Order: sequence, then C-alpha cells, then structure tokens
Amino acid sequence: MKTMKTSNPKKWLALALGLLLIGTGSILAQSHSYSTDDSMIALEGYSPVSYIEQGKAQMGKKAFKTTYDGITYYFVNPEQQKQFQSNPKKYQPQYGGWCAYAVSLGGKFRPNPKSFRVVDGKLYLFTVNLEGDFVKAWEKEGKDKHIAQADQNWKSMGKFKTF
Repeated sequence: MKTMKTSNPKKWLALALGLLLIGTGSILAQSHSYSTDDSMIALEGYSPVSYIEQGKAQMGKKAFKTTYDGITYYFVNPEQQKQFQSNPKKYQPQYGGWCAYAVSLGGKFRPNPKSFRVVDGKLYLFTVNLEGDFVKAWEKEGKDKHIAQADQNWKSMGKFKTF
C-alpha cells in the first residue's frame, strides 16, 4: 500500500497569501478607511460637490460618476463631475466620511448623509440615531475643539478600525 503525501505547507501558505492579496487589493489601493458599504459608493450616492458649493445634500446620478482612491462618487450633473475631477481633495468628506463627532471622540460611526456641516469649505458628516443628533452636540460643545481633536485622532486611528 502506498502512502500519499497529503499536504505541502509551503504550497498552502503560498495559496493562502495569494488569495489574501487578491481579496484585499482594492482595500490596499485606498489611502485611508472610508465610510462605505460593499458597493464602495461614497456618501450613499449624494454629490460631494452639492454639499460644498450649494450647502445641501443632493442625490447624484449614476450617469455622472467618478472613481477616486477606490471610491465611487455620484454627481447631479456633468459640471459637478468636472469640478470634482479637477480637485477631488476639495470635495472629499473629512475623516473618510465617518461621523466627525465620533472621530473627535476616537471612534468611527457611519453618518447620515443628510446630517452635515460645511466649515471653511470642508465637509463634515454626522450620525443621527435614537440617542441624539451628533451635529447638535458637536456644535454645542464647540466645533473648533472637536475639529482639532478629530484631526489629531484621525492621524493615529487604525486604517480599518471601525466601531
């Protein structure tokens, strides 16, 4: 009776590493953690240009989309799409689109895209839940204090650490 060699540890390790790299390729291409679901659509489809230029949340259209840093953004019209393409960093939400108040406290919570503030040309999003409206707390406690703390926290927060 012949005995078969059932495993080759080096072969299995190489296979596992290959699958890991394939599965995380799009994640590794991103510069930081973004608040999106598996669709990788930013702001749940709302136009980042509308927030900054018009001060309102407007749903974008699939016909006018652009992918930047592995994330897809939708726009209301081709003019907005061109504005974003000419300067994407201007229109990206702060802290990867995570709730600004939560980031200032050291956490990452998904925001409601209709709960936002634009401060000094930058977009900040907030969580709204049964316990309260985070944008109101952010403003009441001092938005400048929270922005400074969130900026500091964001530098050291884990790339994919989510609460």
